Amino acid sequence: MNVRDYLEGSLLLFDGAMGTYYAGLYPQGERAEAANRQHPGRIRQIHTAYLEAGAKAIKTNTFSPFDVEGETLAQTLEAGYTLAREAAAPFDAAVFADLGPADPEDLLRAVDCFLDLGAENFLFETFSDFGALDRIAAHLKGRRPDAFVLTSFAVSPDGLTRHGLHAEALLRQANECAAIDAAGLNCVSGPSHLLRLAEGLHEPPFLLSVMPNAGYPTIVRGRTVYEGTPGYFAGRMSEIAAAGAKILGGCCGTTPVFIQKTREVLEASETARREAGIFGSVKSRVTAVPRKGGRNRLAEKFAAGERVVAVELDPPVDADVSRFMEGAQRLVRAGADTVTIADCPIARPRVDSSMLAAKLRRELGIDPIPHMTCRDRNINATRALLLGLSIEGVRNVLVVTGDPVPSAERDEVKSVFSFHSAILADYIRRLGQENIVVPFQVFGALNVNAANFDAELKKAERKRAAGVSGFLTQPVMSERAFGNLARAHAEMPDMRILGGVIPVVSERNALFMNNEVAGIEVPEEIAARYHGLGREDAEALAVELSVGFARRMEPYTAGWYFMTPFQRVALIERILTALRG
Repeated sequence: MNVRDYLEGSLLLFDGAMGTYYAGLYPQGERAEAANRQHPGRIRQIHTAYLEAGAKAIKTNTFSPFDVEGETLAQTLEAGYTLAREAAAPFDAAVFADLGPADPEDLLRAVDCFLDLGAENFLFETFSDFGALDRIAAHLKGRRPDAFVLTSFAVSPDGLTRHGLHAEALLRQANECAAIDAAGLNCVSGPSHLLRLAEGLHEPPFLLSVMPNAGYPTIVRGRTVYEGTPGYFAGRMSEIAAAGAKILGGCCGTTPVFIQKTREVLEASETARREAGIFGSVKSRVTAVPRKGGRNRLAEKFAAGERVVAVELDPPVDADVSRFMEGAQRLVRAGADTVTIADCPIARPRVDSSMLAAKLRRELGIDPIPHMTCRDRNINATRALLLGLSIEGVRNVLVVTGDPVPSAERDEVKSVFSFHSAILADYIRRLGQENIVVPFQVFGALNVNAANFDAELKKAERKRAAGVSGFLTQPVMSERAFGNLARAHAEMPDMRILGGVIPVVSERNALFMNNEVAGIEVPEEIAARYHGLGREDAEALAVELSVGFARRMEPYTAGWYFMTPFQRVALIERILTALRG
């Protein structure tokens, strides 16, 4: 069967999940791929059951063919491809060489093996990022230009892969790759969630594939069981077809009965699907209505072209927040437009920055900027936190990847890092677009002290593309930092940059920051000026230098970002007063 010709007038229905079905029939614990040579009759029988159920395309039993004990890769693939081809022939069904995530070089070896066997259709499924898929697909098409290549990504109900990448962005990448013919979603999520994601796609691929799990797994007597029912699954698959999917099938937990019920429902509703335009240009049925979010006075000030003053105040290490709240109130009275709150800086536990931000907003009417790191929260916890901030009226966040947990604690405290700052920014933007939270004004960090500032600017561009609307920089003190700041302003003139200023309070403080705080550079000549000074003289010098730094960076910034050293709120008050003068 020629897949392209078939898709001109029909939906293409795939089989279900070989791996989970095999494990249910033969629960001895052996790998399904090993059965290609050890128990070929079992695999042939499973292929035939899916074909008899109505599948017009089946996957080779080769999702993870690498390192099958006692076999070479070529032997495993040849056995799997031969079994699928023999089973499909009487049904005039297509065979797809199936491969899951693996090292790119291993995937290239497998592709070459399949091509040598005569494979014409390929499915790269359950991927978490785009990675080397374009290179692999290009290599494949270089050897067989008429091959049909389908890529599929595994996403959670939120539309994110385990690497924190959003489904729509991945599908867009696949759609823009000339060597990929179709793209879609499979695994992790059940049919209702993949239906919602399919309906919400703003730019669906020309050929969209959706292969959900039967539902969500549970453990029964030590075995993983999917409790979804075939009838329910089939009903949702009909809706997925109406939402624009032209390639359908099942993933984990979907047995031949699921495929049979899906075929029956699809055949019964073919007229309705055609009326829905399934074979024409499919548009999203979702029109998001912006959620009313209340005022964001910080955003209003930026929009008016006024300079913004942000001051960072570290959260306390215990439950006594009285000093923090008093300090925040004093800073606003002194001229700060916003208070930024670090999220467990240097990976040391402190009061949660977002909860403090909500308290500031609720009790003092301050528009804060809580920092949000990727270190300590998975996707579920991050979404829950954003929902809470949305409810509390907090409209600004600073996203940072976060410092790793110190090595001595790694056996007890684990970093999460489900995503990095650019992916988190994009996630926050999408939640706003989907009307799940209010739209946030998202800021990112810009390290003007980076040794390789070219790379830092590339990261900044990725953050901007992900929805970051402004940057807070590391402290600017050296000639190199000022030069980098000017360059960032020249190359990103539309970005709101708040130039970082941290008052140096002593020679010892300068040496500590230079040697033990990543991203901060204090020139030796500045550190030397503090030599022998008492606290009063040192603070006077800190005010003089900080005001000088702030004035010098004014042409390249939309405002300032002051960092309060050692909770010395009075020192920041003096600096703000001097700036007004």
